[in-house]
Amino acid sequence: MAEIKIRAEARTEFGKGAARRIRRDAKVPAVIYGHGLDPLHVMLPGHDLMLALKTANALLSVEFDGKSQLALPKQVQRHPIRGWIEHADLLLVRRGEKVTVNVPVVLHGDAEPGALVVTEVTEIPLEVEATHIPESVEVSIEGLAVGSQVLASDLTLPDGAALHMDPDHLVVNITAAPTAEEFEADLAEAEADVGIEREEPADSEDADIAGEGTTAEGEAAPSNDG
Repeated sequence: MAEIKIRAEARTEFGKGAARRIRRDAKVPAVIYGHGLDPLHVMLPGHDLMLALKTANALLSVEFDGKSQLALPKQVQRHPIRGWIEHADLLLVRRGEKVTVNVPVVLHGDAEPGALVVTEVTEIPLEVEATHIPESVEVSIEGLAVGSQVLASDLTLPDGAALHMDPDHLVVNITAAPTAEEFEADLAEAEADVGIEREEPADSEDADIAGEGTTAEGEAAPSNDG
């Protein structure tokens, strides 16, 4: 994974008010820590950080005070509605150092017709060298039949990566796609569980009685008495 350069500035103001002022300047308050060093409080350019973190486990080369240090995003807080980055914690790493990170699972191919592909795990924890973090772990489901399963032990890992989870953990499950009737029954059961009551359709005979005496437009039908 390529290193992404980003320039940091010292942060001397703290608290909610200071954080708001930093964000108004299109910057993000952040903390860099690790390797037994005192936490370093900095500001990062918001747009550059947002672009960098579009890549999972982005390896950042943080330039600060005339030095450059490698860091990984450890925790990122985002605005719950707008999604912009409000704060970031970065973990210092060194070349050759092993780290444990969650790597996205990406499926390729198509299972047999009529099969439903259920991804039980979207990320796989791997122990890898800090400067060689894979962007994803690819899983082929091409032609897999109903009843097939992909376990963690079945995954093809990148060179130098070690699985950091139970090898028998289920990653992908291939099941039979539900019929329309089964889907409707499951939906009705789910609605009942949360207290949603469905209206019963009107009986056809009742509908005929209710419709007597009105025209298609809902007006009263003319009388034959006169």
